[in-house]
Amino acid sequence: MSSTETAQKPLPFHFQFLAGAIAGISEILTMYPLDVVKTRAQLSTSGNTGILQSLKDIVKKEGPATLYRGIAAPILVEAPKRATKFAANEQYTALYKKLFGMEKVTQPLAIATGVSAGVTEAVLIVPFELVKIRMQDKANAAKYSGTADALRKILKQEGPLALYNGLEATIWRHAAWNGGYFGVIFGVKEWLPKAKNKNEQLVNNFIAGTIGGTFGTMLNTPMDVVKTRIQGYTGQGPKKYNWTLPSIALVAKEEGFGALYRGFTAKVLRLGPGGGILLVVFETVSGFMRKHFM
Repeated sequence: MSSTETAQKPLPFHFQFLAGAIAGISEILTMYPLDVVKTRAQLSTSGNTGILQSLKDIVKKEGPATLYRGIAAPILVEAPKRATKFAANEQYTALYKKLFGMEKVTQPLAIATGVSAGVTEAVLIVPFELVKIRMQDKANAAKYSGTADALRKILKQEGPLALYNGLEATIWRHAAWNGGYFGVIFGVKEWLPKAKNKNEQLVNNFIAGTIGGTFGTMLNTPMDVVKTRIQGYTGQGPKKYNWTLPSIALVAKEEGFGALYRGFTAKVLRLGPGGGILLVVFETVSGFMRKHFM
């Protein structure tokens, strides 16, 4: 159950976790090529190339398999990552309702639970994100033969703590996105006409999730850009980007404010509809489990 569906009986934690895992893997298999384009744009300091042109260039020059290069790391983490997003959101909802003596969810509570779930999610995924960024970077094409090789070389050359480079930026990124996502979903579901059947419920979930994903992306793209820059550093030469807010200021100063939204179109095309896919699959799987296992 999402935090906006207060009338339904909450799922046990293990069912929430499984439903979130299935939703996350469905989303990433569908939208991953856009994530590759987004990362390439964020690593670039020389302006944007259109999404279709970027996809065509990657396929032509590097082969179509490059569109899924580095996917092993996010696939490995996607189940616990998305599962944590939804399951933690539900657990924080129950905790905060009890803590503040609230009988039902409000929009401020939905935002607070989303931010809390985002911080929890961020701590879990940082090493996987770092390996994914390194694999997606065109400059590393000849350096890493695969995900396992990238992980081995990072550990050997940079040490275990390198896997947590960008932790602070990842926390900012996920707190902003989840707070915006769950907060907007609550508001949009309140605004939409009540669904009269399952098909209308699917449409409402997709609309709410897409708008929530789009708003979350608008909020967190600057944090995502500097996170990518921080995690792209391989230990050679001076380290230009360290902490989120100073790095945001540095990018804006050197490259202009627009650089903080580099890769935005690819990112919003992924996480807008991707947010809709997440919510639809999560609610559908949750409904199935609630019907057949409870």
